Amino acid sequence: MSSTDFPSPGFGRPTRRPPGIPRLRVGAVLTVVVAILVLIASFSSYYTVDATGRAVVKRFGKVIAITDPGLHFKLPFGIDRAYFVETEIVRKLEFGFRTEVPGVRTRYQPSSFDDESLMLTGDLNVVDVGWVVQYQIRDAERWLHAVRDPEDTMRDITEAVMRRVVGNRLGSDVLTVGRAEISLLVKDELQEALDRYDVGVQVGSVELQDVTPPDPVKPAFNEVNEARQEKERLVNEAEKERNKLIPRAQGEAAQTISESEAYSAERINAAKGEAARFTAILAEYRKGQAVTRQRLYLEMLDEVLPRVRDVFVIDDAGSGPLPLLDLTRRAESSRGGDR
Repeated sequence: MSSTDFPSPGFGRPTRRPPGIPRLRVGAVLTVVVAILVLIASFSSYYTVDATGRAVVKRFGKVIAITDPGLHFKLPFGIDRAYFVETEIVRKLEFGFRTEVPGVRTRYQPSSFDDESLMLTGDLNVVDVGWVVQYQIRDAERWLHAVRDPEDTMRDITEAVMRRVVGNRLGSDVLTVGRAEISLLVKDELQEALDRYDVGVQVGSVELQDVTPPDPVKPAFNEVNEARQEKERLVNEAEKERNKLIPRAQGEAAQTISESEAYSAERINAAKGEAARFTAILAEYRKGQAVTRQRLYLEMLDEVLPRVRDVFVIDDAGSGPLPLLDLTRRAESSRGGDR
């Protein structure tokens, strides 16, 4: 019996297999395989780059292109691989704390990160420093290939730089007025270190969040701060009172000086006028002494007599009193008539 003969059920003689069945099966398998390959090729021959970054395309592990946002094509079956890198967003690294839920009411992780936040200052004091580093990837290829783990490398470099800068300063300086300068120094030194490693990162800012003493000494530190604030408050109040009183005293002094100078000028001008008047009268008197004397006498009478109630005229040569001359009433009647 040949390989193509099969026993017939119910009969003793063999039957022959229908021709063409193996060929149909091989063709179907090939068709399925080709369809699968076409599907894989179609789905692996293109990729899309999001607007927030760039894609680094590798062919057998070698970088062949860095593509911009949009739809792009590549060789299928894993020959070309595209690695997306977010180059258009600002990233951040947190030290001394971790944000659990960002938002208006940010919630932080309750666990402690003392291993990265506790630092020794230049005067051998311990401070608890929390800070944030904001950075942006400027070279996608260097970010992928310069170091094995770029984010961990950045964390290690940043922590080392911060410890060195804080270690060169006094504890009181770190806790109070030196925070802004420390942030700038750390930013510059961190950028220099990353450039030496050629990580392809641009540091945007370094911001100190909380700089406090360790928990065991916080009560004493708070008392010192309260005393310092009370001192500053008293000094400010004294300065305020000083600034209020001194200008007022200066104004009063200037007013008194001005009034004195005005009075002095008035008296001097009056004295000069009287002197000039007297000089003029003296010159006229010398020209005609009798006339001037009579004029002065009449001017004085004109000034004095209106203030006298009763006027009596007595003739020294007369033997008896002259008739009473009521000059006061005549003067009042004459003034009434003038009205």
